[in-house]
Parts: sequence; structure tokens; C-alpha cells
Amino acid sequence: MSGRRRARPSARAVLVRVLGALVALAVVVGLAVVGVRWVTGDDTPTASSGGAGTAASEATPSAADGTSSTEASPSPSASSSAADSSPSTASSAASGSASASRTATPAADRPRDGACYRLGYDAVVSPTNGARSVACRTRHTAQTFAVTTLDTVVDGHLLAVDADLVTSQGQDVCPARLVRYLGGGEEQWRLSMLRSVWFTPSLDEAAAGASWLRCDVVLRSGSSLGRLGTDLEGVLSTQDGRDTYGMCGTAEPGTSSFSRVPCRENHSWRAISTVDVSGDDGAYPGRAAARSAGQSTCEDAGRSAADDALDFQWGYEWPTAEQWDAGQTWGYCWAPA
Repeated sequence: MSGRRRARPSARAVLVRVLGALVALAVVVGLAVVGVRWVTGDDTPTASSGGAGTAASEATPSAADGTSSTEASPSPSASSSAADSSPSTASSAASGSASASRTATPAADRPRDGACYRLGYDAVVSPTNGARSVACRTRHTAQTFAVTTLDTVVDGHLLAVDADLVTSQGQDVCPARLVRYLGGGEEQWRLSMLRSVWFTPSLDEAAAGASWLRCDVVLRSGSSLGRLGTDLEGVLSTQDGRDTYGMCGTAEPGTSSFSRVPCRENHSWRAISTVDVSGDDGAYPGRAAARSAGQSTCEDAGRSAADDALDFQWGYEWPTAEQWDAGQTWGYCWAPA
């Protein structure tokens, strides 16, 4: 029988055709899906930002820039931008992540009245101080007793926070407030080792709006600072407080081994009264005049403090020119303890 015989396709050819059909079907389905997403707007940039993009669109441009720059690297300028944001932006930041808490400006960190610090001698002679406070029940060497506002405008001109007319306000404010805080009057404060130091904001804090003056009380002990008690308000109005923080000496005044220490430490002499020294127009009168100003006064004070009015010791310590310039315009009468 004659005729034509069709060759059967091989298994490999069948597999290739099936794969080709599947690829074609996938292309058709893919194009359909892309068309649907494009029409519905599911692939636009705004939608891809998610919830964060929606919240940012409600904020002002400056606030949004301030938040992003603060998260990248906190700076005074970034903090200032965040502070200028609208109330709605501020509430969004408050409910955000931990980075939002870093948007607070240095100006917000106004010193707290009554705060205690563990400072060294070098720190208390610096015009600024950024140390963290410590619990007053723990060891501390400084305590804030007053916080007030600096006057940075003189004759209508805004002065820098480190200008002499601004920083000198501490000398006018803090010692007088300390006398009232400690109690006992000015004489008892003079006869103590408690002194006031003050700090102003740093330039960065001032640029962010800070204008406070912080007054601290410290206890001098030789060339270092002594430990303070937990509550100093009114302490010099009591005999126990005067015996603790009074001014005493390790030896006779004027000798090489003499050093001022609080009376709670080992001592052999004690300051018992003070003598005001006067100078023309407030100028230092000179060593000779300062020395002679308290001789008879201190002799009488020593006699009154002695058990025997005919056999007693006394001492007089007059102010130096350096002490005078620092505000000490009085001398000390001393007697053996």
C-alpha cells in the first residue's frame, strides 16, 4: 500500500512549544497588571512614601527640613528650626521616634534652682558650665541657690552673652543673694568659707535664646573645694552652721604654714570679726593704709575673745590689691581657737 507517513514530533520539540506558550501567556498577564496599576495611581511617588510621606506633607517646609537635619546631625540651627514649627508640627514630632526628642533647643535647658553639682576648682572659675547635676544627697561641691535673667540690652544695643557688661552682672547679683540665702547677715557670710560663683550660657546656648544667670554656692578649703551639706538655706543663722562653715586657720595668720580652712577641719585659729577698709573713690588705699586700718580694732577684738584680758594673742589680716579688685574690701581679725 502506498501512502504518506507523518513523522511524529519528538519529546524535545513538544517541551519547547509548551514553554513558549507559557512565556507568551506570562507577558500578556504582566502587561495587563501594569496597565491596571498605572490607571489607579498605585505606583506614584507620593504613595510609595507611605505614612511618613503623608505626615511630612502636613508640616511646613521649614519644619520638615528642621526635623530631617536634626535626625542626621543635631545642631543649634536645626533645633531652632524645630522650635519655630507650627503647633500641629510640634505635636507630630512629639509622637514620633526618639530622634524627635533631640529637637529641643539648648535654651530649654535652663538651670534648676536647688540643683547640686560635683565640680572641681577649675570648673567653678570658668564662665560657663555644662556639667550634669547630681543628687544632693550624694557628694557634691556646688549648689545652685538662684537663677535669674541676664540683661543683655544696654543703651538699646544687644550685647553678646560673653561681653564684660553682661558677665559682670554676676558680681552684682550673686553675692548679695547668697547673704540672704545663707542667713546670719553679711558679717557671718564674711566670716565663713562659703562663697558664690556664677555661670552664663555658652555661645551656642545664647544663640538659641538662653539668657539666664546661674548662681552657685561653693565651700573653699585651702586651694580646693569642700563637700557641701544637703541644705544650706539659713545655715549661717545657727551656731552649728557657723562652726561647720566658718573661716578658720591651720596656723597663726601671716606664717608660712597658715591656710584658711572650714572650721569643721583641724585648725588652731579662727576669724572672729572683720574690719572695713576705705579707699579714695573706691581705689585700693595701699598696703600700709590697709595694714594700719585694723590694728587697734583687731587688738580689741582679741582681748574680748580671750580668757585673760592681760595675756592674749590676736591677728589682723588686711586685704591685698588683688583681693580688693575681686570685691574683698575688708580685713579679718583672728584669735586662737
